[in-house]
Amino acid sequence: MQRTQSRLPARLARANPTTVFLVTLVLALVAFFTPGAVGGLLTLLLAAAVAALLVTTWAVQTAPTRVIRLVVLTLLVTAGLVKLL
Repeated sequence: MQRTQSRLPARLARANPTTVFLVTLVLALVAFFTPGAVGGLLTLLLAAAVAALLVTTWAVQTAPTRVIRLVVLTLLVTAGLVKLL
């Protein structure tokens, strides 16, 4: 790895996919079932994490994968905003 490269992609590549999925699932369920503004804020925080992952991995994703991730991000932001209102 070169000095100018970020270490985040290397750390993400070493993460266990099953663990990442389960942790994300638990966080999403907590965010969706927490009532009111707190649930909306948790959902928006989850959307921010998805957006950060999307930006980090954008260059190596195929076009269909990008579309799916953008749809998921849009749904998370919409759900978070609906819960806030």
